[in-house]
Amino acid sequence: MSKTYFVTGGAGFIGSNLVHYLLETDSSANVVVYDRLTYAGNVDNLASVAGDRRYRFIHADICDRERVRHALEETKPNVVFNLAAESHVDRSIDGPSEFVRTNVVGAFEMLDASRGLLAKQGAAFAKDFRFVHVSTDEVFGSLGATGFFTEETRYAPNSPYAASKAGADHLARAYFHTYGMPVITTNCSNNYGPYQFPEKLIPLTILNALEGKPLPIYGDGKNVRDWLYVVDHCDALLLAATAGKPGETYNVGGHNERTTLEIAHAVCDVLDQQVPRKSGSYRELITFVTDRPGHDRRYAIDPQKISAELGWAPKTQFASGIEKTVSWYLGHRDWCDKISKGVYRRERLGLTEAKR
Repeated sequence: MSKTYFVTGGAGFIGSNLVHYLLETDSSANVVVYDRLTYAGNVDNLASVAGDRRYRFIHADICDRERVRHALEETKPNVVFNLAAESHVDRSIDGPSEFVRTNVVGAFEMLDASRGLLAKQGAAFAKDFRFVHVSTDEVFGSLGATGFFTEETRYAPNSPYAASKAGADHLARAYFHTYGMPVITTNCSNNYGPYQFPEKLIPLTILNALEGKPLPIYGDGKNVRDWLYVVDHCDALLLAATAGKPGETYNVGGHNERTTLEIAHAVCDVLDQQVPRKSGSYRELITFVTDRPGHDRRYAIDPQKISAELGWAPKTQFASGIEKTVSWYLGHRDWCDKISKGVYRRERLGLTEAKR
């Protein structure tokens, strides 16, 4: 029996990878992408599936109540993946209002419209429906040198971005407990891979290095993140939608803790192998810059719950993942050039006015 998946933010980084993954994994799947196409949303990410009869694109805003309700009632999805979000911490420092609008208000509109859909379609439809709210480990705040985030970790968001995602998480929880909505929440670690907008560390490092520009590293470069290859994340999302228990949260991590400096070194080393400079290493371009305000020191996820209960585990080791990622950007320079000619020119974001 075919399923219809409704992916908000489906033209973004994780969303577009999920769309490709769903269409490749399930030959009977129908995928509806609902995307506002902000600066980070790019229909070029979905060009290879544009002619697929199982794919449909809706250009609209998740904050537009009537458009959301009409789209859900028209397509009647079995699964909603809510990935539409403003996601870059630096941008949230510069302009937090858009993060509250999209991440909190938008999540509310999606949840409430889905509740309305279930009320109209009845119990049989609701029984198999799932709303997967995709969130981040940043809602938990900062870890010390040891320990891991679990599903029981207290929320302690430290940036406007993290706070907006925390608010959305709480709404998702409330809709399950108050209305019985079959909501599942996932909190993931840092994703990397194809189609990532070049404001983020790895694509920014690749593109700046290729142009011989400085590679900016915040502070001392020792902030730690857990890195997850995006296709492994997509695998976890589909598993959560099909086998996860409504009302539960699942942490999704890659078992790949790295400092920012280690990430930059890894990218440079792959570039040294694939496109060597005329002299020296790309590492020589690394430049330390003023740290981000309120920069959390360490994130690390314990994915034991999703592993034990749903059988998920990351398949991609960091060494192979970063090599595939660099190779993808090298092979898609037209995509990179088109992105860089838009609203973002790889300038520094996220400094408070006092530090500009």
